[in-house]
Amino acid sequence: PRPGYAPFDEVLAQADVLSLHCPHTPETDRMIGAPELAAMKRTAILVNTARGKLVDETALVAALKERRIHAAAVDVLPEEPPVNGNALLEPGIPNLIVTPHIAWASAEAKQRLADELIDVIEAWERGEPMNRII
Repeated sequence: PRPGYAPFDEVLAQADVLSLHCPHTPETDRMIGAPELAAMKRTAILVNTARGKLVDETALVAALKERRIHAAAVDVLPEEPPVNGNALLEPGIPNLIVTPHIAWASAEAKQRLADELIDVIEAWERGEPMNRII
């Protein structure tokens, strides 16, 4: 909780769309599970383009199938590629969209990556290495 920010339980109860944009840490692991999904509006939409382990996928599938929330869109899974399967990839969940971890791949993002690569190479040529890991 910080000044100007709503408490998480209030956000869950009031949000029409809950979009996750945070790293996966011990504090955020499965931050959206059955209790959080139950606290959301039945008309709410969950969007996760951050990290797969932020959401308990089994709880999400249950909430979607039981229409406890309206829909979800995910661009990330806990394991990528999902070689051991995943509940979110089960057929027959019409209120779920799963994309192949490409939310970052806009033309602008790709250009920014190319520009940064050029900057790093040019800096190295000048003898001024950037982004070094020592």
